[in-house]
Amino acid sequence: MIAAVLVLLAAGYALTILVFHPGYITIDASYVYAAAKDWRFGDWQSPAMSIAWWLIDPLAPGALSMFLLIATAYWAGFGLLALTAARRSAWLALATPLIALTPPAFVFVGMIWRDVLFAVAWLLAAAMTFAMADRPKPLRLPVQALALLVVAFGVLLRPNAIFAAALLAAYVVWPMRFGLRRTAIMFVPAVVAFYALIPLVYYAMLDAQRQNPLHSLLVFDLGGITHFSGENQFPVQWRPDETAQLTSKCYDPVRWDTYWHMEPCPFVMKRLESKDDLIFGTPRLGEAWRRAVAAHPLAYMSHRATFMWTFLTGSNLVLPYYDWQGPAAAYGNNPYFKPLLALHHLLAPTPLFRTGFWLVLAIGICALAWPARATPAGAFAVGVSASAIVYVMTFLAVGVAADFRYAYWGVLATLAAAVATPLAHCERRTARAP
Repeated sequence: MIAAVLVLLAAGYALTILVFHPGYITIDASYVYAAAKDWRFGDWQSPAMSIAWWLIDPLAPGALSMFLLIATAYWAGFGLLALTAARRSAWLALATPLIALTPPAFVFVGMIWRDVLFAVAWLLAAAMTFAMADRPKPLRLPVQALALLVVAFGVLLRPNAIFAAALLAAYVVWPMRFGLRRTAIMFVPAVVAFYALIPLVYYAMLDAQRQNPLHSLLVFDLGGITHFSGENQFPVQWRPDETAQLTSKCYDPVRWDTYWHMEPCPFVMKRLESKDDLIFGTPRLGEAWRRAVAAHPLAYMSHRATFMWTFLTGSNLVLPYYDWQGPAAAYGNNPYFKPLLALHHLLAPTPLFRTGFWLVLAIGICALAWPARATPAGAFAVGVSASAIVYVMTFLAVGVAADFRYAYWGVLATLAAAVATPLAHCERRTARAP
């Protein structure tokens, strides 16, 4: 049976290489790679991903090195999960590699985004911990230490993951059972430690340029409050026609880019970044945000709720398929990738590609696993699903775009927890048997 699982995993890995080779460098990833090559980092894209890419790039320069890292971590994570499941259930072990091929999970493996690297890294960290949970300390502790480093790496990729990281770190530290009390005790110190890690690595160690990514959130929120209050909240006097657009046409809950470089209102960022009177990246924008939230809390909550509803229920962007439609788009002409792209077009409007579907599923799986949380499999299922729930919900406060890829950790964590939950109840029944 182990041999059959290994064959399925090898076939899945080979299929991944065949379909996605050599990996697709998205627009965001191109900036990350350029920073790695030039050894000049900024904080808009994660410098941690640039460092990782710089380390592995000599093995296979360009997209291929990062693609192989992502694909290997993905199949290693599901592989460890399958082999761990094999100790209890043959059918579940054989099903796990097939679950890894489900479209919401599999379609992203060739897309080089930090959200994808982040999710597969955390999947691998959790799966390593689960595989070694009941092993002797000399074997288990080094794996736990490595898993904690990978969790920290995930925070450096996605700083808004600090709260979800605290839950996942608690699981890594105590993998035999999920204890609510000790997780709660650890939560705040872990959040503080992960929060402190970001400036330590970004600025003290890597000397990353401050590009003020947080101010994109402030612009988005000021635009949303302006829209819902009907009053300009930006620290700028606009022309009457511009004010009218800000209160009516500019706001798009899908993304903040309408204020940056997309129609109809790129004049906003053009003015905020004006060299004659710079506002973006200065305390003036933060002060305007605080005044706007204090003066119009209902408008702020309406904006954030509208964004979150769009993020959870909207048919949002999945793959950047528009990059493959021109005559020079060679990647989209890969004969092995075309069927997957067609499947993406077919399934993108369905609940499978709705963030809310995966959030509800994660909540349900966490509830199902909760009675068995005192078992290793139950601790895994609760730990990863709770981490996914918290991670997705952080976008309620800090989200600036509703693309489905931002929920990718929620997809992988939910699938992994779904594998572990029946194992948890099997372990629970065995423990209770006379």
